[in-house]
Amino acid sequence: MVDVAREGSVVRITMNRAAKRNALSAEHLTELLEAFREAGDSDAAGIVLAAEGPVFSAGHDFADVHARDEEGVRLLLELCTVLMKTIQAVPQVVIARVHGLATAAGCQLVASCDLAVASLDAGFALPGGKAGWFCHTPAVPVARSVGRKRLMEMVLTGDVVDAATAVEWGLINRAVAADELDAAVDELLVRATRGSRVSKAVGKRTIYAQLDRPEADAYEIALAVMAETSQSPSAKEGRASFLEKRPPVWPD
Repeated sequence: MVDVAREGSVVRITMNRAAKRNALSAEHLTELLEAFREAGDSDAAGIVLAAEGPVFSAGHDFADVHARDEEGVRLLLELCTVLMKTIQAVPQVVIARVHGLATAAGCQLVASCDLAVASLDAGFALPGGKAGWFCHTPAVPVARSVGRKRLMEMVLTGDVVDAATAVEWGLINRAVAADELDAAVDELLVRATRGSRVSKAVGKRTIYAQLDRPEADAYEIALAVMAETSQSPSAKEGRASFLEKRPPVWPD
């Protein structure tokens, strides 16, 4: 149900549960988690998360959820949370390639990726607010992308946000015509993966560590890491190449 392919320095992870609208059952979540962990341990520079079928992901598999008691649902949600955290913990740049709908935990997947590009026909929703099971966990990373008022509109109305609005709100980076989607994903990934891979991996980890802290705490985290990494081979090569007016030769 998850296809993994290596193309040069990029690992492409594709959800292939089209008949179930790429719903996130425990089995599917486990396969995605394993794929991201393996990609994270590789020497790849970037990871693309994509999907087959008419939608990106419809969120949690209600058949799986409905068959569980409270503890079973808790375990399922914990598994989902581990996946979301892993996406942000892997050293590679992770970009979501989105088409069709990304709803509930599917929207959570998009918000958890470092970057996201969608086709103009894409839509994003946290539909629990107009049903019977509120989108509590999907709202966590979405809130950190779109802000409080826009989050409240999404979770209270449950309405679909179109791709153009998702760009305006900061949920995705850009929206393009469907036939331009792959090229737009590749172009952004090339720009986001250039430079020192080690420096970028540390940078990604530090950004997520300080992002939601009070400003004073964020500065404390960022300052310590920036001072430490100033002596890394990549940092020294970057400065030397600038001063010597030559292209850098990255040690990693």
